[in-house]
Amino acid sequence: MKILLSVLLVILICTQIIGGYRILGVAPLQSKSHWILMEALMKNLAIRGHQVDVITQFSLKKPIPNYTEINIGGIVPELTNNLNATGLEDYTSLTTIPRTLSLLGSKTCELLGHPKLQELIKNSQQNPPYDVIVVSLFLSPCYLAFGRYFKVPMIGLVTTSFYDWLNHLSGNQANPAYIPSYFSTFEQRMNFRERLTNFLLTNMYTMQMSYYSDAQVQHVKTHFGMDVPSMDDLHSDIALYLVNSHHSLNEIRPMNPGIIEVSGLHLKDDDDPLPLEMQKWLDESTHGCIYFTFGSMVRIETFPEELMKQIYASFEKIAPVRVLMKVAKKEDLLPGLPENVMTNPWFPQISILKHKNIRAFITHGGLMGTMEAVYHGVPLIGISLFSDQHRNMKNFVNKKVAISLQSINDITEERLSSALNKILKDPSYRNNMQRLQKLFLDRPMSPLNTSIYWVEYVAKYGNVLQSPALQLYWWQRNLLDVYAFIFVVIATVLYITLYSLRKLKNFLFGSRASKNSAAARSKKDK
Repeated sequence: MKILLSVLLVILICTQIIGGYRILGVAPLQSKSHWILMEALMKNLAIRGHQVDVITQFSLKKPIPNYTEINIGGIVPELTNNLNATGLEDYTSLTTIPRTLSLLGSKTCELLGHPKLQELIKNSQQNPPYDVIVVSLFLSPCYLAFGRYFKVPMIGLVTTSFYDWLNHLSGNQANPAYIPSYFSTFEQRMNFRERLTNFLLTNMYTMQMSYYSDAQVQHVKTHFGMDVPSMDDLHSDIALYLVNSHHSLNEIRPMNPGIIEVSGLHLKDDDDPLPLEMQKWLDESTHGCIYFTFGSMVRIETFPEELMKQIYASFEKIAPVRVLMKVAKKEDLLPGLPENVMTNPWFPQISILKHKNIRAFITHGGLMGTMEAVYHGVPLIGISLFSDQHRNMKNFVNKKVAISLQSINDITEERLSSALNKILKDPSYRNNMQRLQKLFLDRPMSPLNTSIYWVEYVAKYGNVLQSPALQLYWWQRNLLDVYAFIFVVIATVLYITLYSLRKLKNFLFGSRASKNSAAARSKKDK
């Protein structure tokens, strides 16, 4: 019997290996929040029996079969717990594509020269070495060169809602009349001024991204030995986009079949267990507990003393309600922390949010954290810092599941205390969040299984879902040639009509006028 079981196990393993695809995951950015989605997808593809290699700056806590890391960390400073109050100003000033691409795009492209990546590029003995490549899309389109170099289809993984500049690159028709720009805080129902501003923002950022990202062409030439006309041209190799959005959170917008929404693919119920001290603290928080974090990057303890005093005073007022606050270095924290506050450099966030005594989540409005709050039905208090956080929080405020304090500069003891009391005492916020939770979770298939299905689909069939709009020039896609032709036809018809009418007029009335004129001359001569 044991021998039979062993044989069956060997057959099962061999079947998985033979039937599995060879998949390369590319996630070079040193941001933990951008890595979370890729990690969840690649781990589960490996568990399903596919052979997975992943370019990353983050190592798995526990190695798993079929999963090989190509770790390129240690060169570019990691962003985890590495952003203080002073450095925050650099991120809040990232209002232009050129500056953003310089700080977060080109620096990441330089990692293509890493020995491990050069070994991967130059020593690819198999042809092709992979069946499909999944690339995390942000500001480093230079990594799309892997698809063209290995001549295999690519899938773009978008860790937020769909970027403005990806619409024309994917052939997706997004109308700025009702689709807010990624960098705006507008709702879908906009007045004339907002629609005008939104139109200008959408097109400005799209053109700037296209223009300034071409500086990365040199990185492709240097590290792959390939000449490409532009970064836009590399996007034409993407067979499918997996996007971290969902209509319940990101509003209704058109998506062509090559764009699949998989918001929440990283979410799971069996997150890391709580340490005993945290578990005890939460279990004893019978009056409720507030969870407070600014994500993986920002160090709250570096904020100005006056601001921290305002926060301390607000937290002290809500006792016996307790607070869990993420603080990377407690020794740098302002003295005088209230007794109802526990700090820690790390919290298993999902395990915290699903605890029955959590009443609210104070957040900077990052998409991952707010999505996890929706998953567990926890209302929000938002203090936006930069990037898409302002738009995310305004969206949640509109859904009546959050209170926004706008920015860190707007925090006072009075405003924070008011927000805390309102979120704790008004049950409508939790009720609205629980309804939103149901809308978010009610799907025909889980986002993880959806993602895996489409990765396998592209590996099996290749580039069959790409929009035919990509085969057209921009002026053809926008029917400018058709409009021009119709204009010329109408103008020609009008001209011929006017010309014919003029001739007819001259024919009918011109001879009579000439006779009258001749008669008048004859009479005068007499």
